[in-house]
Amino acid sequence: MFLCFLSKKLKTPRSITLNIVSNKKIMIKKHIPNTVTLSNLLCGCLALISIFTNQVDMVPYFIGISLLADYFDGLLARLLKVNSPMGRELDSLADMVSFGVVPGAMLYYLINQSKGIVGVDFSDPTTLVGLVGFLVTLFSCVRLAKFNLDTRQTEGFVGLNTPACTIFVLGLLLIALGNLRGMKPFILNEAFLYGVSIVLSYLLIAEIPMFSFKFKSLALKGNKIRVSFIAVTVLCFCVIEFGIALSIIILLYILISMALWMGGMLKREKREF
Repeated sequence: MFLCFLSKKLKTPRSITLNIVSNKKIMIKKHIPNTVTLSNLLCGCLALISIFTNQVDMVPYFIGISLLADYFDGLLARLLKVNSPMGRELDSLADMVSFGVVPGAMLYYLINQSKGIVGVDFSDPTTLVGLVGFLVTLFSCVRLAKFNLDTRQTEGFVGLNTPACTIFVLGLLLIALGNLRGMKPFILNEAFLYGVSIVLSYLLIAEIPMFSFKFKSLALKGNKIRVSFIAVTVLCFCVIEFGIALSIIILLYILISMALWMGGMLKREKREF
């Protein structure tokens, strides 16, 4: 009896080895989503380098990878069942760069292009007008801080989410770079870009409910809005140039969300903080 008791209490070298291997597997699983999140951050940094070294043709690729990483890090965390407070905070920090600083830098670049400003001279205030674009960065920071505290945004959004804001600005950048449908002069209008910076900044923190693209199930029930919007998105990409389609899709997303809210199909709960 005593030997039996000892054999149960004392772990054999084999059982110790198996526990170590199991713990290592768990640790690796926990770090997979975080690694994907860090790739989002890295691509955000590379996008910034591209903007400030006048290699803006690379920006869409880096933002595209950041968007994919931002979607799949959460998906992987749920699939692997390794959701954690650290992962949530890391995601917000990465988003602050890729979808907070980057759109501000793109607007800064576009405003400078509209004014013919090549570089910044802090002794000359006229070269600093492009900094208005970084209003979006400041309000993105406020939005992300609110998002981490807001329990209402588990299934939808309140205000424009930062990736959508970034996609809209990227569309403007692509239109200007390619002069799509001759719209470059319109996009590079100083007043238009100031207006975009202000409106986007407001929408980021506005108390307007907006639908998310998280599918609870593969059934159509409960996902009609999402499926319909995806169909519209695909149609836009098929019939309109890519850059124009990006901005139009986000504009439609905002307008449809507002219409659903005013029609009572999207509800805004009372803020608790």
